[in-house]
Amino acid sequence: MSATTETHPWHVAAATLADAGCDVVVGLPSDEPGLMDAARTVPGLRVLGVRDQRAGACAAIGHAAVSGRPAVLAVNSGPSFANALTGLLEASSLGAPVVVVTTRVPALGIGRGGFQHTDQAAMAGPLAKWTFLVEDPRQLTWALRRAVHLAVNGAPGVVLVEIADEVLRAPAPAPRPAPPVRRLRFAADAEEVRRAAALLAEARLPVVVAGGGCKPAGAGAAVRRLAELLGAPVFTTAAGRGVLDEEHPLACGLVGLYTTPPADRLLADADVVLAIGSRLEETARMGWDGLDEKRLVHVDVDPAVFLTALEPEVALLGDAALVADQIAAALETSPPAATEAGAARRAEIAAVREEMRARHTPAATDGPELTVSEALRLLQRSVARDATLVQENGLHDMWGYHHPVVSVGDRARVITPGEQTMVGFGLPAAVGAALADRSRRTVLVCGDGAFEMGFAALPTAAELNLGLTVLVLDNRGYGWPRFVRAEEEAPDELTRFTAPSHTDAAVRALGGRTARCTTSAELAAALDDAAKAHAEGRTTVITVPVRDDDVPVGVRRVFDTAPATGADA
Repeated sequence: MSATTETHPWHVAAATLADAGCDVVVGLPSDEPGLMDAARTVPGLRVLGVRDQRAGACAAIGHAAVSGRPAVLAVNSGPSFANALTGLLEASSLGAPVVVVTTRVPALGIGRGGFQHTDQAAMAGPLAKWTFLVEDPRQLTWALRRAVHLAVNGAPGVVLVEIADEVLRAPAPAPRPAPPVRRLRFAADAEEVRRAAALLAEARLPVVVAGGGCKPAGAGAAVRRLAELLGAPVFTTAAGRGVLDEEHPLACGLVGLYTTPPADRLLADADVVLAIGSRLEETARMGWDGLDEKRLVHVDVDPAVFLTALEPEVALLGDAALVADQIAAALETSPPAATEAGAARRAEIAAVREEMRARHTPAATDGPELTVSEALRLLQRSVARDATLVQENGLHDMWGYHHPVVSVGDRARVITPGEQTMVGFGLPAAVGAALADRSRRTVLVCGDGAFEMGFAALPTAAELNLGLTVLVLDNRGYGWPRFVRAEEEAPDELTRFTAPSHTDAAVRALGGRTARCTTSAELAAALDDAAKAHAEGRTTVITVPVRDDDVPVGVRRVFDTAPATGADA
């Protein structure tokens, strides 16, 4: 029995995903028409064709981060699926809502050398929230809607739906119109909220840490209100950056490895920590003196988060925005910020912010060498504080995680890798982010090694006229391994590139622009050209050579190395 267009399984799948709230399908075309082909015929769905499944997974992350909607990654059993796993590992680490839809080989081939048969569920098991094999056409719509529900609810993450080959050869029941899958929101237990509010009200120096979980909850306004009532400094994790405008008087930049001195003083002196929407991963705890002895109020939608890194004194299970509002409501009749101690805290925070700005704001110079800090200052001046900023996590580009070297607004979209920090994440993530919102500039800051590893995404950026601006900090190799080896006085020859880079020629062949800048004047001119290229939909890649000793202040603080010369000293 042949399927009509309406009942062909791939059309049913595409229509179901669109109804559920997905708006993009990322992937490579399969041998036979598949989900990507069907998605092109369904209103409300966009198709993002990539050259590499690894890049496709990262593009899905970037798109979901900017759009606020779950992204679909279309792959097939075998190498296609396996190639996507690195990006899916990062998606899982970040809590990105990615629905993976893949195929399963015919049942008769399983165990008998079936072509490209792979135990996908076993491979994805450690990083997926849910896996399901569709073996009957009547399961298809249910499985996909449940997958979207699980991708966005609780702790957002990766889900996997396999569709058996036999299902794809038979018609499926036509999908019935259904409402989008909603993100479920719930408040915390009232008694626990009272306990948390009392603990925070009595604190000598409470500190608020806002994580990436605040973003899908839309918790920015609630976190700001709560912090203002407490008179508490606000730090964010890398994934939480942009929850609070970093020019707000209580904003003190990032936490852990990315803390900019002297803000680390506030973290060390804190007696109560309020963590909202963060798993408090190792990077967030790194270099935080005395954290284990502090009293913790932990807010999250996932109970599995509690007692993972630290044991909270009060655990509040609920939506980040709702719970922040609950705590604020419990404090507003007698706000700690209005007390004499609160006034002293605000004065201390203001002094810390002023010292941060004095010590770490890059100075406008046109000297013989262009520092990373100065390069980032010029980049931000060109693209403004509300751009989409995509970062890697290499040695030199970590300067961009430090406020006030870079300062982002609460309308900005900041996309970083998670705790897996895969190299090559940035460029494909920027492609997905730019496609999700063409109205704003999308800029990527990365190292030369990371840029080359993500290079397969560049043709897609050119085809879609996304107008990316890429700042490549070039140390001719892999900076982080070189830095660690230098600390250990180990050989570093393997970290250095000796072959000439091919990337500039490839960028120009794709219609993009390139520049190599060693002075502030050269970079300013290149960024002016990049703004024009963005308006034309052309990619600009600007390379800035950097010194090995131009090391971010957070890395020096954690590794206790001597400061480099320059604006950060």
